[in-house]
Amino acid sequence: MARSTTGRARFKLQRALGLELPGLGKAGALERRPYGPGQHGNVRKKISDYAVRLKEKQKLVYHYSLREKQLVTYVRHAKRDKSRAWIDTLVINLECRLANVVFRLNWAPSMLAANQMVSHGQVKVNGKVVDRASFSVSVGDTIELTDKGYNNQNYKVAQERPRLPSVPASFNIEGTEKKKAVMSALPLAADVPFEFQGQLVIEHYWKVK
Repeated sequence: MARSTTGRARFKLQRALGLELPGLGKAGALERRPYGPGQHGNVRKKISDYAVRLKEKQKLVYHYSLREKQLVTYVRHAKRDKSRAWIDTLVINLECRLANVVFRLNWAPSMLAANQMVSHGQVKVNGKVVDRASFSVSVGDTIELTDKGYNNQNYKVAQERPRLPSVPASFNIEGTEKKKAVMSALPLAADVPFEFQGQLVIEHYWKVK
């Protein structure tokens, strides 16, 4: 995202969206206050169809730690791919982002932490350091960390207290302490780790070309 998100802001975001987004890295927001933020957060309000679609799009922005312009660019690229429904291509491309892969492997406790590990040169793809969070991992690629990455507190915390219950089936894991992962297949829309209605995103971005 364009700015870093404090713990308090993450808490409010999840309450506003009505669900916890794993990428924000802070669990328990809705357990404490299962309603929207603000004075009237616990009052049921009718929201417009536009607001419903906007909320669904915001889930992608905040979970994957993107700017709106970045997501629109991903949407444009997905629409150019005619091999499948563009929403499926969009999900695949987002799930293949290197920062997301690090997070989904439970090597970082949040997407922000995963972004930092990548940008600090602590992640390797096929033996070479890659410092771009947006780098697209391909089937057959091997992902691992540098020695500094394995010693990073983020990695240790994520291993001790995984943010997600399991690693997607599209990855084969090798090793125990210093783990490696091979992407054995493309991720699926079902791999998105939160409630997600693709049709609403399609409707929100129908004008984007």
